[in-house]
Amino acid sequence: MYPLAVRFRPATPADVEAIAALHADSWRRSYRGTYADSYLDGPVFEDRRQVWSERFTRPRPEYDTVVAEEGGGLVGFVHTVLDDDPAHGALLDNLHVAQAAQGRGIGTRLMARSAEAVLARGRSRSLYLLVLEANTAAQSFYAARGGRCVGPEESEAPGGGRIVGLRYLWPDAAVLVAGR
Repeated sequence: MYPLAVRFRPATPADVEAIAALHADSWRRSYRGTYADSYLDGPVFEDRRQVWSERFTRPRPEYDTVVAEEGGGLVGFVHTVLDDDPAHGALLDNLHVAQAAQGRGIGTRLMARSAEAVLARGRSRSLYLLVLEANTAAQSFYAARGGRCVGPEESEAPGGGRIVGLRYLWPDAAVLVAGR
């Protein structure tokens, strides 16, 4: 059987539930042992739904969210905050692909969509993200796409506790468009 075609489009308020569900599932799978189990087993979905509901009820011009659909269902999304940081440019704030859809290039194509938004609407051409120090699979993914780790940052984890994130930087987001 051939895989269904993946379609990319701007996210809308109608996508809030599906985005929040994928976001919560991704966190549960990837951040177990880093975020508190009580948070991941408890309010993570409600928390993500609140975040995404607010993003769509109070849209900001610097927000760019794209979803990937396949067979009528959401299989991934990317959220970018344009011109977030004067030194590092746009923030690729969220990139998640459903577990069953991973390894098929959807994440790479979503990163390219983020980069296209940066190049079209941002003041800076650079893009950065933060990935948890414990998430070595994601670090490998970003490094393979030209991201350079420029240092650690400590912050508070959702649900409590402290976490260490690594900042990955693309000084020119065009490399992500060319590499898809």
